[in-house]
Amino acid sequence: MTTSASDRRVWLITGATSGFGRSLADEVLRQGDLVVGAGRTISRLDDLQAAYPDQLFPVRLDVTDTARDAEVVDETVRRFGRLDVLVNNAGRTQVGALEETTDAEMRFLFELHYFGPAALTKAALPHMRRQGGGWVVQLSSVGGQVTAPGFGAYCATKFALEGLTQTLSQEVPAVHFLIVEPGAFRTGLFSQDAAYLSTPMPEYAETVGPTRSYVETGGGAQPGDPAKAARAILTAMSSAKPPLRLVLGGDAIDGIRQRLGDLQHELSEWEDLGRATAIDQ
Repeated sequence: MTTSASDRRVWLITGATSGFGRSLADEVLRQGDLVVGAGRTISRLDDLQAAYPDQLFPVRLDVTDTARDAEVVDETVRRFGRLDVLVNNAGRTQVGALEETTDAEMRFLFELHYFGPAALTKAALPHMRRQGGGWVVQLSSVGGQVTAPGFGAYCATKFALEGLTQTLSQEVPAVHFLIVEPGAFRTGLFSQDAAYLSTPMPEYAETVGPTRSYVETGGGAQPGDPAKAARAILTAMSSAKPPLRLVLGGDAIDGIRQRLGDLQHELSEWEDLGRATAIDQ
């Protein structure tokens, strides 16, 4: 049976049961839109569904199952006749030096942060192109531009997602893309069911040790407010000229500005050598 979406936008939000996904779903529902809230444990959405029984539609989804990703997108379109906003939010924290991180841990993280969002985006694009537009919001991280010891695998997945999304913004001009790069926000990302720490090696105690300690003890002390982040995302989306990247949090802004300055300095310092590699005329 088809449910009419009328003039309300239809959102598909992964990882909607907690963190940024939950905050964004809550804000979108307050504004009157329809939300397909995807997650592995959808009972966590029972309270929201009770509050918005005609707007929230929970669906069980593990985004690492890419075949199921496509099914959920198609099911959403069949039910409501359209998909206006896809939010790829599902994710987890991973801490470990490269030598500490197993192949299985690395591959799983790429399935979760890159291949899953890529599959969902790929499934959504034909529908969005046919309906004349839409939004794909990628919840990346300050780690999509700035690295730190122990976050190598995590940052690699976010760098990959950002590279894909920036390219998509050039390939599919009819669709809006937004890369969200939060700093430290008070979500459950550091909690035991969300954070994953590879088995430590003593050789990395000095470099990776502080990062590991920060993740183990920093939950609940992050400066960012997820509810304000959700509202900031909606504000950017409603802008007449929305950004491709939205950096959230003073820590993220400062870190990325420092990284861009370092990159500019290094580029200038080695520019002559780089340009001297042209074939002689």
